[in-house]
Amino acid sequence: VQLQASGGGLVQPGDSLRLSCAASGFAVDYYAVGWFRQAPGKEREVVSCIGSGDKTTYYDPDVKGRFIISRDYVKNTVYLQMNSLKPEDTAVYYCALEITRSYGRDWCPEMGDEYEYWGQGTLVTVSS
Repeated sequence: VQLQASGGGLVQPGDSLRLSCAASGFAVDYYAVGWFRQAPGKEREVVSCIGSGDKTTYYDPDVKGRFIISRDYVKNTVYLQMNSLKPEDTAVYYCALEITRSYGRDWCPEMGDEYEYWGQGTLVTVSS
């Protein structure tokens, strides 16, 4: 299983970015996928996650209403659309896959420790 996170970059406050998490070697269709971030000097935190069937999604209160998580079954990719970006969104963003308990379940874990596979991270910098 390999997860490739991409789409990060340097943007100004108020701009948008779309992060991609492309999976290879494993079909993520029926499993939970999460997005996490880690800012300099801070602990990793959950941003959003999506469960099997895409009925269940979770958003951290700091991003709810601005970020949207979605899944493309054909491309085996999960996206994080980030709108109205703020300087405090600056961080390295990681995607992660949970396979032990999430198969076919309308559920996604919010704790990073529950995910077995991680992408390499993509840097998002929001600055004027």
